Amino acid sequence: MAISGVLGYPRIGANREWKKALEAFWAGKLDQTAFRQTLREIRIQHLRKQQEKGIDVIPVNDFSYYDHILDTAAMFGLIPKRFGYEGGPVPLHVYYGMARGTKDAAACEMTKWFNTNYHYIVPELNGVSPAVTENKPLIAYREAKAELGIEGRPVIVGPLTFLKLSKGYKPEETDEWLNRLLPLYVQILKELAQEGVEWVQIDEPILVTNVDAEDRKRLQLIYNTFKASAPGLKIMLQTYFESAEDYTDLVRLPVDGIGLDFVHGYAGNIQAIRLFGFPADKVLGAGVIDGRGIWKASLQEKLELLKELEGHAASDQLIVQTSCSLLHVPVTVIEERQLLPELKGALAFADEKLDELVVLVKGLTAGEASIASELEACEKSLNALRLSDERNRTAVHQAVAAINAQEARRKLPFQERYSLQQKTWRLPLLPTTTIGSFPQSAEVRKARQLWRKGEWSGERYTAFIQEQIDTWIRLQEEIGLDVLVHGEFERTDMVEFFGEKLSGFAFTQFGWVQSYGSRCVKPPIIYGDVAFEAPMTVNETAYAQSKTVRPVKGMLTGPITIMNWSFVRDDLPREQIAYQLAYALRQEVEALEQAGIGMIQVDEPAVREGLPLKKSDQADYLAWAVKAFRMTTCTVKDSTQIHTHMCYCEFHDMIASIEAMDADVISIETSRSHGELISSFEHNTYKLGIGLGVYDIHSPRVPEIEEMTGMIDRALRVLDPKLFWINPDCGLKTRGYEETAASLRNMVDATRIARQKYTLLV
Repeated sequence: MAISGVLGYPRIGANREWKKALEAFWAGKLDQTAFRQTLREIRIQHLRKQQEKGIDVIPVNDFSYYDHILDTAAMFGLIPKRFGYEGGPVPLHVYYGMARGTKDAAACEMTKWFNTNYHYIVPELNGVSPAVTENKPLIAYREAKAELGIEGRPVIVGPLTFLKLSKGYKPEETDEWLNRLLPLYVQILKELAQEGVEWVQIDEPILVTNVDAEDRKRLQLIYNTFKASAPGLKIMLQTYFESAEDYTDLVRLPVDGIGLDFVHGYAGNIQAIRLFGFPADKVLGAGVIDGRGIWKASLQEKLELLKELEGHAASDQLIVQTSCSLLHVPVTVIEERQLLPELKGALAFADEKLDELVVLVKGLTAGEASIASELEACEKSLNALRLSDERNRTAVHQAVAAINAQEARRKLPFQERYSLQQKTWRLPLLPTTTIGSFPQSAEVRKARQLWRKGEWSGERYTAFIQEQIDTWIRLQEEIGLDVLVHGEFERTDMVEFFGEKLSGFAFTQFGWVQSYGSRCVKPPIIYGDVAFEAPMTVNETAYAQSKTVRPVKGMLTGPITIMNWSFVRDDLPREQIAYQLAYALRQEVEALEQAGIGMIQVDEPAVREGLPLKKSDQADYLAWAVKAFRMTTCTVKDSTQIHTHMCYCEFHDMIASIEAMDADVISIETSRSHGELISSFEHNTYKLGIGLGVYDIHSPRVPEIEEMTGMIDRALRVLDPKLFWINPDCGLKTRGYEETAASLRNMVDATRIARQKYTLLV
């Protein structure tokens, strides 16, 4: 008989109880005992909810005090020496020091978890000796059994994935590190087996990426070792986020079950099963409910898929489960009272996905007739949204089809545009600017809140925003910046601001998801056809331009970033959603230009984040991502200068695509990566305007002039000074007034020094 299973549950709680507890502890408002007790209560509540919903396979050790990769590093004692760790269970001050930094030690690096919007803490292996500090999966298993009688399935990040996501070792040292870690994993598994644990889930999402022959050998070694060391313990080898690579090798591994993603990896995984079948001696974890998306599943379609899978894996060898952990979705739809009925009816967050699993198992075991009412209600809900006016904007469909058929290209090539723009703007060598936002003080946030509550009129709020713009335009002129910005004081979030002004978007009240640590976000929902309604940024930008003779940049968020930082509809290809966004944003670009704004920045920090995990799919994605950007910007006059900004990603393997975007100027973070990006330009020429950030805005310190001149000098060894801009890494929204002003003054002083040096060389 088929059973239901979950790969992981959201940590944060329906009301972000987890987040609030962490921040209270960090602020000294909760002592350690009270803090641990609070998190324990949250953890037990989550387990109880799954149990009461009727989930058969409930994960344990998926809960975390911050991040599951950090937990794995702590479990194996992989603590960088700068944190003063002396062995044994890792103290909370060390654990959180790794995540957040201390006054004496920089935090560990943080980066994206595969192609999701969740960030993990990158383990550092250099200079440390691994050892088991405590068996966290065993502790979690005991707690669930003692408190609720749950026979939980411990979740562990697999050794190959853990190694591949770590830093601080050379590729040729991979096997050496694997040999160090394997005995520790064996110890964990042996202790679980001795406790009487039946199943353990070992997550190896790295197996959906391009796995080479050496890694396939390592996999064989890993799982042969596990089987030999703990033969009585059943292993569910779990993949997700895409289809498994090397399916035939994967199913031959000595494990008792294999979990496959039949949502985001549907095409590859179903094709493999149809071609090669599935081993009769293994359990199939069928990930049919989307762990990353927020849409209600078509239960009828999922039931048909599961019936097909039953033809390859016996029903008593089938687990109906989520495609990945539910970490990536909000907790529940129930309290959302401001959404359109047809939209709310089509949503399924974590708790609703638990219900979907239970219904599907019932349909498989008791027959389709037993869930007839659920099937009918599901299709009715999905049809209501499918047939809604929001998803059937004929004018948008026709316009997007028309511009898609045209070549998205500026009239003149860059070099000719550059000459026109130089005559128009007469900028000095190494022009200075900022990325867009300036500090949002408590006063700014309070004013926005009063306006949203209706306690301030629109006129009063507008006057307040204009006062902020006045202050910062004067300051930018005083500091000596060449290209100014209005400061974005009217904006909360760079995606939310535009989503609130475009048709086709919706916003939840409680749809929070974890981004990193206690940082939670409420992604907008793109649920309908995206349409431009009215100018969104013209008033503030034109007002700022009226206050200065220096150029003021218009500031927009680009189509790919808006898409990648939102929950998007699942009835259209993402390419089409990107083109709808591009068409809407093009109208905003044109409105800015018509208002006299001749420099327009269209930020795309999330282009890299949407890159598919399969190399075979990456070129196609980059092609339409570039096209969407060009659709947005290609209709302006050649004298209008288009800027873009990207931050905190590895760009060395997509510089050609960045250049293909044909922005006149691109600014890219480089100071946080200690200039590593500059080495990319030592091997790849870049012929357009570029600014590599000369100081890290996330660090609460004022950078010295010498630091920035050093960064400028290194960049100009490989980049053309005539095309080089000088700017901070990113927006300055989170910084304070005094440090922002001091940092920008130092940046302008560093620029003056560089101009004296390089003017003679140009």
